[in-house]
Amino acid sequence: MKYAIGIMSGTSADGIDAALVSIEGHGLGTKVTLVDSLSLDYEKDFKARLIAVAGGGSTTTCEISALNFLLGELFADAVEALWKRNVDICPKIDFVASHGHTFWHEPRGLEYFGRNVRSTLQLGEFSCISERLGCPVVGDFRVRDVAAGGQGAPLVPFTEYILYANDEKDIAIQNIGGIGNISMMKKGCGCEDVIAYDTGPGNMVIDALVKRYTNGCLNYDEGGSIALGAHIDEALLSWMVSTDAYIPLPAPKTTGRELYGPNYVERIVGKAAEMKVSMPDLIATATAFTAVCIELALKNEGFVPDELVVNGGGAHNKAIIDHLQRSLPKTKVVVGKDSDMKEAVAFVILANERLHESCNEVLSVTGARHYSSMGKVSI
Repeated sequence: MKYAIGIMSGTSADGIDAALVSIEGHGLGTKVTLVDSLSLDYEKDFKARLIAVAGGGSTTTCEISALNFLLGELFADAVEALWKRNVDICPKIDFVASHGHTFWHEPRGLEYFGRNVRSTLQLGEFSCISERLGCPVVGDFRVRDVAAGGQGAPLVPFTEYILYANDEKDIAIQNIGGIGNISMMKKGCGCEDVIAYDTGPGNMVIDALVKRYTNGCLNYDEGGSIALGAHIDEALLSWMVSTDAYIPLPAPKTTGRELYGPNYVERIVGKAAEMKVSMPDLIATATAFTAVCIELALKNEGFVPDELVVNGGGAHNKAIIDHLQRSLPKTKVVVGKDSDMKEAVAFVILANERLHESCNEVLSVTGARHYSSMGKVSI
């Protein structure tokens, strides 16, 4: 058995999630238990800068370099704090897994100097963590898959198959972070039978609207209270679905702030004003849109799960959960155990496979040309 810490900084840019786990074995024999966790919020101005730069805002190579190392030190702070309060249980950390913070994700490519260039960029120099704790750190997972022709995301379906695959029922696992992603597993399926991709926006658009509505006093709709107290504008919701550029794309597919960032928010705010939809009703409608994207993903695959497990920050949004329960009458909708730490734990599992030099991806999900062991190692 080993002790490891997983670090996650999601597209919502709320802060850093750190999960301390015990882990033994690898592959289908993996056994993992969450021991402790913590979340450190980003300082307000730093969060705003993260969102601006990751949204394509003006920056410099100097700032990118500084962001890379500052994030690395902040990740190291979180890891060190979590380890120190558990040092009696685990005198040493065997390894750390750090996803980094995504600043750009362009897996479909763009024309650049006569070539179609596919790319992904996660910052947060994980050598800073290795230096601080003196243990191996595995990070920068996505680039290997993108280099092999894959989407570089979602990566957690591999871990979800290990943790959730079931011989008795059809299961779907939905994570709702800044972006939503789903994994669908029929009972008794093999790893390559998993269907998974990003469903569309998770909390990202809702958070931006709430911040705008409250003049920065609130960063998110706690419990979905604003949405629950307002009304869904069906005409606006229909327009959002029918004009969405991502929903019709075939899998494998992935998305992020480059599509659902500031420009998207301005677009729907403008449409809401044109349709005379109030800001609370726009928040309710955007919240419903997150749920509808999940419904459509299931519908498009003809998949009616016996159980839908919802994880991530959006699992606490009652408006989303209520909508899913109403719209999926044949499915039991449940909030996952330790759902906030799901992705941090998932990257520990991916790192564990990398350290065993084992493949840690699902080709049917990412679309890569061949299997690889994702993650760079700093020792």
